[in-house]
Amino acid sequence: MTMNILNEDCDPTLAQDKTLPYNAYLVEYIKEDRIAYDLATCGTSVELFDEYYDKYKKNFKTLKQAEGKVNPVLWNNNKKKAKAPNKPKK
Repeated sequence: MTMNILNEDCDPTLAQDKTLPYNAYLVEYIKEDRIAYDLATCGTSVELFDEYYDKYKKNFKTLKQAEGKVNPVLWNNNKKKAKAPNKPKK
């Protein structure tokens, strides 16, 4: 499974949303001499750790599971899916 960043450089309180999938993680890292947070999903936390460690090396700080309770298969990310236009009736 590929990594999916839901919110980049966001407020860490977004991780308290219970409507997130249960495989969502709050990632803490240092970016431009300040602490930054991403909200991301991935198949396993190990894959997510590998992606962020490869990207930020020593600036990677922590990885914490978000408060999400929804099954990832049933979770609908509204930003990802665009509504298909209606076809005119003949």
